[in-house]
Amino acid sequence: MSIRDALTFDDVLLVPAASEVLPSAVRTNTRLTKTIELGIPLLSAAMDTVTESRLAIAMAQAGGIGVVHRNLKPDEQAEQVAQVKKFESGMVVNPVTIGPDATLSEAQALMARHKISGVPVTEPRTGKLVGILTNRDVRFASNPIQPVRELMTHENLVTVREGVDKAEAKRLLHKYRIEKLLVVDDAYRCIGLITVKDIEKAQAHPNAAKDAEGRLLAAAATTVGEEGFERTGRLIAAGADLIVVDTAHGHSVRVIEAVNRIKRESNATQVLAGNIATADAARALIDAGADAVKVGIGPGSICTTRVVAGVGVPQLTAIMDVVDVAAKAGIPVVADGGIKYSGDIAKALAAGADCVMIGSLLAGTDESPGEVFLYQGR
Repeated sequence: MSIRDALTFDDVLLVPAASEVLPSAVRTNTRLTKTIELGIPLLSAAMDTVTESRLAIAMAQAGGIGVVHRNLKPDEQAEQVAQVKKFESGMVVNPVTIGPDATLSEAQALMARHKISGVPVTEPRTGKLVGILTNRDVRFASNPIQPVRELMTHENLVTVREGVDKAEAKRLLHKYRIEKLLVVDDAYRCIGLITVKDIEKAQAHPNAAKDAEGRLLAAAATTVGEEGFERTGRLIAAGADLIVVDTAHGHSVRVIEAVNRIKRESNATQVLAGNIATADAARALIDAGADAVKVGIGPGSICTTRVVAGVGVPQLTAIMDVVDVAAKAGIPVVADGGIKYSGDIAKALAAGADCVMIGSLLAGTDESPGEVFLYQGR
């Protein structure tokens, strides 16, 4: 039996060559799946010490994407995804509304539950816009049963039609010194909201990774079997753009079944499947319908697969083997694990990976989960 040589990141260096590309002209855009593009080729790992909503938001604002870990109850994980999707929007579609006969206490509870500072007031039967209730309207109100119609702003409402451009929306917000612009249809039903905060966020992060509605991209990890499928359904309902079927051994019948089932139920849902380390595994997942595959058996900083099971392929060789198959099928490859230094990211991309998943490099950031402890003044 012959054993071929295999390489990992520490075994190679990139040979410098002549370049006519200026640093300012570098473009880092890449494909994550068949339909999702990122501004930078980076994903944050689905680890409970790395990615929840705060880091997922920061990653998307930078042009990447965060994968919310699955060490949460399905509803809790779905809520983390929802927080990312609600954080920023070109236009808040189908916003939360309240009726004019609702009470002050009901309005305050609604605003607290959805973490919003204002809510359109609409007629229950027709959906017609009759006013808007904001924090300024309720700040000094003291009667909990006072009806919303007595508190709301109902005169001189500033409204626009769907499709208004950002420049015009910004002009109106500034002209009328308001924070929310109401979007209405021909029947004067409220179909959306444009807010000052969303415009400011878009200006602060012009390269953010967003969906067609201007919301930040969000990904979430799931597992296999009925438990995984139920979790996946909740994640999709929460707005997840990418479902990551996340297992230690992706070349298995249950992973293949999970990918196949997700794509049958919701073909529009993008699926990243893994982890794998061979060309045969890539073929199996691609045939099952995976929109991208994730490479890495055991290279991660806390992964024990190689030590405990004696299984794995050195990461650089694994990437190249999978890329040989995936590139022919037009399927992107994500390199997951073994990234100790920024140079390892460059090596993974040079080996053919479209994106790189990183964990330990992000685990100590302010946005990652966990408590902050002071020890000896640090």
